[in-house]
Amino acid sequence: MITATAEVLVFDEIARVYQFVAVDFVTNYPRWSPEVVRLEPLSVGPVQVGFQARQVRVDQGHKSESVFEVAELEPLKRVCFQGVSAPYCSIYEFDDRGSSTSLTFSFELQALEPRVRPFEKLVRIALQDGVKRTVRKLKLLIEKEMLNNG
Repeated sequence: MITATAEVLVFDEIARVYQFVAVDFVTNYPRWSPEVVRLEPLSVGPVQVGFQARQVRVDQGHKSESVFEVAELEPLKRVCFQGVSAPYCSIYEFDDRGSSTSLTFSFELQALEPRVRPFEKLVRIALQDGVKRTVRKLKLLIEKEMLNNG
């Protein structure tokens, strides 16, 4: 298993950060992850445990499609998206710091395809770069919305 984690301090209250990431996930996920070229909810209703979606991504020229679901959802604390058709997990954790929020994003690749194993070190580096980019993008988007919406 390969795990990459990054943390950022978002200058907005936890309820709005959680809303942006977890509640409004379907709308906002493609905004903070531009590699997502298509996101299709497979479930009806709010993001909750068991909610599923299909995504098509293009990462460094490589196109992939996967189905994932909400495996854990603890309001204002944590949301975990688990791959159904691929072995990965994306975890967003929220820590209330008063007028700001510590947002931690972890990505776990639970298995590597045999053809990719010789490149494990490169995969590890690319994943760490990706999680750092993700938290920076989330911070920028959330803080920009806070300024625009007051």
